Amino acid sequence: MKKRVAPRAGAVAPATPDAAEAAARLTALVRAALDDGKAEDVVTLELAGKTTLADAMVIASGRSSTQVAALAERVAKGLKEAGRPAPRIEGLPQADWVLIDAGDVIVHVFRPEVRQFYNLEKMWGGDRPSEPRLAARA
Repeated sequence: MKKRVAPRAGAVAPATPDAAEAAARLTALVRAALDDGKAEDVVTLELAGKTTLADAMVIASGRSSTQVAALAERVAKGLKEAGRPAPRIEGLPQADWVLIDAGDVIVHVFRPEVRQFYNLEKMWGGDRPSEPRLAARA
């Protein structure tokens, strides 16, 4: 009989194939809602094996507080229509940075300057969002 070895403290077990597939479907649903709302600089970070918080993190920007709030509401509506439990949402009244906890996927929607300040991509190992673009004036 083989001796079972306990995982080392702080180790995170890799996601099962079924859990990874469910997280991928949920991520696709979130990204589709953000794309429909014209979110900018949408980035998905894979968290499976890095933390037990979630399997993925989606980070996006809205051009204004109004758009940030609308994007968050669009994601929540898309989750509800897909039969998912209602997500926990924080930061909606100010809409500078809205966090949506959809279970296996965490969504952050920022105004560009707030996103640049907190720089979650760097913290979680992803690339930085692009620098703010200046619209060419004719």
